[in-house]
Amino acid sequence: MIGKLTGRVDFIGADHAIIDVNGVGYVVHCAAATLARLTAGANASLAVETKVSDDAIRLYGFLASEEREWFRLLQTVQGVGARVALSILSALKIPELERSIVLGDKSVVGRAQGVGPKLATRIVTELKDKAPGMALARGADAAERAGLQAPRPTESEAIGALVKLGYSQMVASEAVARAGGNLGEAAPLDALLREALRQLARV
Repeated sequence: MIGKLTGRVDFIGADHAIIDVNGVGYVVHCAAATLARLTAGANASLAVETKVSDDAIRLYGFLASEEREWFRLLQTVQGVGARVALSILSALKIPELERSIVLGDKSVVGRAQGVGPKLATRIVTELKDKAPGMALARGADAAERAGLQAPRPTESEAIGALVKLGYSQMVASEAVARAGGNLGEAAPLDALLREALRQLARV
């Protein structure tokens, strides 16, 4: 199974790119946002998800590993295959996708091509408990890459996750403080983040 490709971008199509790795061209299907960041003739490194079926082997490429994780997670929902998952990642940035699922905003998820109201509802319902963990994991990964390995309080973790979702430090801190006041100091990370996002949605 192929998990990563690094090579020269030989061609960029409407829904795929060809990556030349030592003279072998790999057809890699990508989200629109990924294709927009590739440049023909330049080198690129893609995290790859390999899908094997009876009649084909397809490669799906992502510039960030968290995009691949969401690609996998989306397909755990009944009715979401590789094509629909890629469509969702084309229509929504990861922070926007996480935020809409945590808040249960099916209208945002429904903007993706091939996602009707029923499927959008199923996605936000089935993944609402997993989205906060994905956001927190991204925040923890960023902290580790920055060398911040010391354990942080629950509130700091939640603030970091909100900042990763696109909120400013000040706004995130205020939302987490309000959420902590509502839930109490013993609130787990996922509950604290979910309540903070609800607070932000009311602003």
